[in-house]
Amino acid sequence: MANDDIFGDAEHRMSQAIEALRRELGSIRTGRAAPSLIEHLSVDYYGTPTPLQQIAAIHAPDARTLTVQPWDRKALDDIEKTLQKSDLGITPLNDGTLIRIAFPQPTAERRKELVKQAHKRVDDAKIAVRNVRRDAHDHLREQEKNKLISEDEQKRGADRLQKMTDKYVAEIDQIAQVKEQEILAV
Repeated sequence: MANDDIFGDAEHRMSQAIEALRRELGSIRTGRAAPSLIEHLSVDYYGTPTPLQQIAAIHAPDARTLTVQPWDRKALDDIEKTLQKSDLGITPLNDGTLIRIAFPQPTAERRKELVKQAHKRVDDAKIAVRNVRRDAHDHLREQEKNKLISEDEQKRGADRLQKMTDKYVAEIDQIAQVKEQEILAV
């Protein structure tokens, strides 16, 4: 693997870790109701686990309410059960054609719990970025060992990897800070 390939692959994998973090943090509930909170939930639809967004339309008519309207009314009960079992702490109301979900204002204790969930996902993203750095660094060492690059080139590559890692970790910290403020906002 050429040096540019190593760095390009590392950059790509680190940016994927950032995107995964954004998706995961989007599923953590803040004070507002957003379809991203529930669209990833897996519903047992005719014996097949299916993401909710593939079997129903999800809307946010106001800041505290979501509605879920399945395209197949027979799926209403399965969707309701999935929503009740989720870790969102919500109670869905099934009126026979659609499900309404009212999101109460989270308590201070619940907000702290949500911040802890967010920090765990942030830590996982940082670990993913560091694992990418380690893999790329191993490739550089292997190239040096096989005399494809010099020791100086390996050191320069390691410095470049560290700068790339620092950049992505700083971006993760920024994303975490914004999400924490969002969660704690009353």
